[in-house]
Amino acid sequence: MKDRFEREIDYLRISITDRCNLRCRYCMPEGCDKVSMSQILTYEEIRRICRIAARLGIRKIRITGGEPFVRLGCTDLIRTIKRTEGIASVTVTTNGQNLVQYIDELKAAGIDGINISLDTLDPDRYAYITGGGSLDKTLQSIDLAVEAGIRTKVNCLIQKDFNEDEIFRLAGFAFRKGIDLRFIELMPIGIADPSQGISNEWILGMLRKNWPDLEKDNRKHGSGPAVYYLRPGIPGGIGLISAIHNSFCAGCNRIRLTSQGQIKPCLCYDGGIDLKPYLKRPDQELETALKEAILQKPEGHCFTTRRYGSEEHRLMSQIGG
Repeated sequence: MKDRFEREIDYLRISITDRCNLRCRYCMPEGCDKVSMSQILTYEEIRRICRIAARLGIRKIRITGGEPFVRLGCTDLIRTIKRTEGIASVTVTTNGQNLVQYIDELKAAGIDGINISLDTLDPDRYAYITGGGSLDKTLQSIDLAVEAGIRTKVNCLIQKDFNEDEIFRLAGFAFRKGIDLRFIELMPIGIADPSQGISNEWILGMLRKNWPDLEKDNRKHGSGPAVYYLRPGIPGGIGLISAIHNSFCAGCNRIRLTSQGQIKPCLCYDGGIDLKPYLKRPDQELETALKEAILQKPEGHCFTTRRYGSEEHRLMSQIGG
């Protein structure tokens, strides 16, 4: 289905929980509120929404959280969504802390890709930024995902005065592993401080000083907006997701479903349509509500203009990462 600006909306990101086993300082610090499980969509409700979304042209689903693997039955949900008529791709984003025990199940379910968050290769920094997480667990998860033949990507957020000195080390890690590493610009959502963000243009400039042979790759590496750069003969790539300094709104193809059932047409705005009331109604009414949410998708975000009163105020974990 196309939105009002003739963009083809074929990608749905689904948060299945607002809970996480880490406490990353820019996402879900200690003391943040959590909703009761009675307010979270059931798996059957999520499956029904996926079936309706597929009728409207949604072809790609990404499962997110919080941390999706803290909710029991996540791999079963992935398997059934993967079997939904019209759905071509199902992927998942995780911090990797619990992934080891689910790799075999995910492969059997037919998962199309795993994105793993990794902001540092220093164990002490990792424990600090995540509120006590284990770097070794995440690195083991990356290795097992690659060994299982699952398309594996690493998501990295660089912040001033924290990990900008690890840009080369992280990029080198991706080149050695033969995987894509995406640098994601910090977005001013929840408690995230935009002044701590670093432009991907600066990161690219630094990378090219170290690797002058870095060339832009115009091929698609997935469903998202990353722009990729490769080194000749090296399998790993560097992706840049530049929501702030190089807006990709004109080609945005996604909507989001929060764990509580709200469709968010744009990550930036505090708006959308609550699907929960429609889950008690016939499929046609649910489909109409989903269509309306797609038609509400704005032309662009407000991260740089900051239209106070309209921007998203919740934590990223409450929206869906």
